[in-house]
Amino acid sequence: MDSTSQPFGEEQNHLGEKLFPILKICQKINSERDLAALLDLIANEATKLMEADRASLFLLDRERGELWSKVALGSKEIRFDARLGIAGAVALTGQTINVEDAHQDPRFYKEIDLRTGYRTQSLLAIPLRNHEGEIIGTFEVLNKKTGAFGKEDEEILKALAAQAAIAIETAQHVEEMRRHRDQLQEENAQLWKEVEGRFSTQSIIGSSERIHAILRLIDQISNSSVNVLITGESGTGKELAAKAIHYKSLRARKPFVALNCAALPESLVESELFGIERGVATGVERRLGKFEAANGGTLFLDEIGDLSLTAQAKLLRVLQERVVEHVGGRKPIPVDVRTLSATNKNLETEIQKGTFRQDLYYRLKVIHIQMPPLREIQEDIPGLANYLLANYCREMKKEAMNLAPQAASACMNYPWPGNVRELENEMKRLVLSVSGSTIAKEDLSEAMRRSGTEVAPSLSTPRFLKDVVSEIEKRMIQEALQQSKQNQLHAAKALGLSRHGLIKKMKRYNIRFRDS
Repeated sequence: MDSTSQPFGEEQNHLGEKLFPILKICQKINSERDLAALLDLIANEATKLMEADRASLFLLDRERGELWSKVALGSKEIRFDARLGIAGAVALTGQTINVEDAHQDPRFYKEIDLRTGYRTQSLLAIPLRNHEGEIIGTFEVLNKKTGAFGKEDEEILKALAAQAAIAIETAQHVEEMRRHRDQLQEENAQLWKEVEGRFSTQSIIGSSERIHAILRLIDQISNSSVNVLITGESGTGKELAAKAIHYKSLRARKPFVALNCAALPESLVESELFGIERGVATGVERRLGKFEAANGGTLFLDEIGDLSLTAQAKLLRVLQERVVEHVGGRKPIPVDVRTLSATNKNLETEIQKGTFRQDLYYRLKVIHIQMPPLREIQEDIPGLANYLLANYCREMKKEAMNLAPQAASACMNYPWPGNVRELENEMKRLVLSVSGSTIAKEDLSEAMRRSGTEVAPSLSTPRFLKDVVSEIEKRMIQEALQQSKQNQLHAAKALGLSRHGLIKKMKRYNIRFRDS
């Protein structure tokens, strides 16, 4: 028997004495979920329990093939090739390694001592295994204060390592879930920013007084809960205005639910609006209506003028009492919904004809927004067209395109019976069919080319054409500069001008160069 060995009975007694401290350590480490704090705790407790000078935990990064440590008491984080050193040998073989003089062992990686300024003498290293038996790292204790580490120390460290590995893996899972949660929150915030930006008032393009008046009104009413009636011809952007109201309001993070009343068969209107109970008819399951789906948010009722008088009466009751009842149900369900409605019909005419309820009309029309047709805001058409062109070019990964002055003038003179929807289709067609960066009048559809490029002068507006052309020119220059990130040479090329010609026009229109 050598001087370091102990009789079996004494060894068992000593292990028994260590059992209670091990249990206390396990209680501590199993309650810690922060990985850095846990590694620090395990290292500190192991140092005291093993009567050592220091403890280190090296975790295995399989993707990078490295061992790393956030904790080596008194040291900073360390990373090294997992094939190096005694820690590496333990992680690769799964064997316990116990040496009295580390610097005499060929497996010892002296670089770590050189980095930390520490002198390792005796060393005991145990593999860390998860519950599936897979090695996740190496647990080391260094420099026993009384001689070398013995078999008893190996058993104590193995018992502690088994519990430490479980706690470490749990902390890693918690840390991964936190990272995933933070990533999701960041992505969610970014998505909301994109959604709110896409549907904010910034998406309503135009600088005419009519558009400015609408934007001011939306800004004023967004944070109230009053009902809004949005009217206008088909394709004038009524739903866009509704979304701008919702996403600028305090309800922005709650649902925006849209229902096209004209697309619903009469038999389905009530169940779609108010919900339906199971068993009302064969095979029917319980289903929420649009009012419940929009609870806390906004319900957009498009083509409200096409609702039947029966459905109008029930809608009026919901708006008055703020409760819904499922079809086939008797229990009133409270709802908190802001109602935005839209129609291309003249509801006052419909009231006179007896097809729309007057009391519902006034309930819906607390605030009225009239979306103008494009022919009434001619000055906004070039800017809107170029905005759409830029979007479609970006989507289709094509070079930026702009309307030539004659093409812009033809667009302004065309009546646009389909309004913005028709303009969108025309710009998309141009992006697909035109090569080059400038769209000429000849590239436009035949109907638009026939519309002409000149505005007939009148005695009351003798300078109208000149003002319009100047406005188009100024706007096109501003947009070209914006798309070229203020690069005058690129902007001039896109506009078919020389750089000197562009600078002259910028001075004429007082357009300042902004260093981006």
